[in-house]
Amino acid sequence: MRKRRNRGGALPLTALERVLYRHIELCCRNTKYATANEIVTYLCTTFPETKRNTIKVEFQARRIIIISIALQLDKAAPVLAGLKEPIVIAKVNADKFRSLANKYEIDGFPTLKIFMHGVPTDYWGPRKADLLVQSLRKFVAPDVAVLNSDSAISDFVEAAGTDFPIYVGFGLDESVISNLAMKYKKKAWFSVAKDFSEDVKMLYEFDKVPALASLHPSYSEQSIFYGPFEDQFLEDFVKQNLFPLVVPINYDTLKLLKDDERKIVLTIVDDVEDEKSKVLIKILRAAASANRDLVFGYVGVKQWEDFAETFEVYKETKLPKMVVWDGNEEYSTVIGSESIDEQDQGSQIMRFLEGYREGSVIHKQVSGPTFMGFIHSLLGIRTLYIVVFVGAVIVFFLIITKEEPLTVGTRDRVDHASSSSTSQGESKEAHRFGEKED
Repeated sequence: MRKRRNRGGALPLTALERVLYRHIELCCRNTKYATANEIVTYLCTTFPETKRNTIKVEFQARRIIIISIALQLDKAAPVLAGLKEPIVIAKVNADKFRSLANKYEIDGFPTLKIFMHGVPTDYWGPRKADLLVQSLRKFVAPDVAVLNSDSAISDFVEAAGTDFPIYVGFGLDESVISNLAMKYKKKAWFSVAKDFSEDVKMLYEFDKVPALASLHPSYSEQSIFYGPFEDQFLEDFVKQNLFPLVVPINYDTLKLLKDDERKIVLTIVDDVEDEKSKVLIKILRAAASANRDLVFGYVGVKQWEDFAETFEVYKETKLPKMVVWDGNEEYSTVIGSESIDEQDQGSQIMRFLEGYREGSVIHKQVSGPTFMGFIHSLLGIRTLYIVVFVGAVIVFFLIITKEEPLTVGTRDRVDHASSSSTSQGESKEAHRFGEKED
């Protein structure tokens, strides 16, 4: 007997589903509405319409098993549920409840959405557990945090962690940086400090207010901006300090740099862990501080050989080598400053920059993938391996399960072949017998 469907397109709730419904309903009414060790499974009729909660929902199909994502969500769920402002991770079987998937325009699986105050937003951030937690904490935080004491400033900086730059406006009104805070929310933390002591001034190295401090905890770098606090000047300071003075070039930093329009002064060394390279990076920081219209970066051949080779760096190339890269398909070398010697490297870097600004350059094309090609290269290789592996498994199962097809008249042909071979054998025996008699 077929079950009658509800008006929403879902089957009537079973006894177990009614229990789950009640559990989720209670969870949604509570500010701590998810336990720290579970991912809530929503049914079509229990999907939350609340305007108060923050929920991250994964729409998934029953036929599609994505183990890696499920494991990452399991790891992230207890951390997110234990935050001061808890975030629930939930999942919906969109294969079963197509009406719900259609309502939110879900056309691929798995799809992740964030519901803030009942408003859905697509989530395109990382899905690895630790990065997922960082990204979601940043996503649901207020645009600008208001800090009213020394301890509040310290707690904010500590809670922000080391993954994003931090901006603290001392003596600034919240409205001054609110627009920029909204624009760069995914890339930095923003706050204003209303009340603070002289100790804070000494700690963050500013001597007057208003002042905007930018912090890079992971690189032990900070900068102070005293104004003017007009839109263009203020945004230039924020944009220039989204990165450390000298950026280590890797997969993650390339993704961040794609939105920056500045040219990249790229220094290629043999090994970034080498002591000589570390000394050179310190010298580059001084040059970067005086040339904020450029992005300074470095990469090691041992760390990313494929990337270095696109700038014609091979075994016989003299390193360190400096180029100016547009972040896409073109780069320039400065005539007479193709490489840097160990002696007086600061002066050599200054001559390189002077030659670039004077136009004494040779323009070249990168010999490998474009900017976005580097970003997708690792993903493409992994995907290729997966496709090849899946194809091999399918072929293997087809081979071991393949049966010889039956055709009409097979048995007759076999009998005919047997009789013909028998008659040929008899004629051969008679022939040999005749030869023997002769």
